[in-house]
Amino acid sequence: MYYRSRARTFVKKVRKLLAEGKIEEAKEALRLAISALDKAADTGVIHKNNAAWRKPLLMRLFNSYVAKAAA
Repeated sequence: MYYRSRARTFVKKVRKLLAEGKIEEAKEALRLAISALDKAADTGVIHKNNAAWRKPLLMRLFNSYVAKAAA
């Protein structure tokens, strides 16, 4: 359960920081979220395919906010 809640917490943190427009902090949180998702998948808490589709989803979200900020 530790790994699952840790991954969820980091994913929520990324979304919150992006909504607030804090791109640099979101970038670090995104790195931690991806790491937490990988760790959760490695330990078998979540399925590896679950982590595999969540990571690119977060990256697309991050990239769309970065593009909006640049424009």
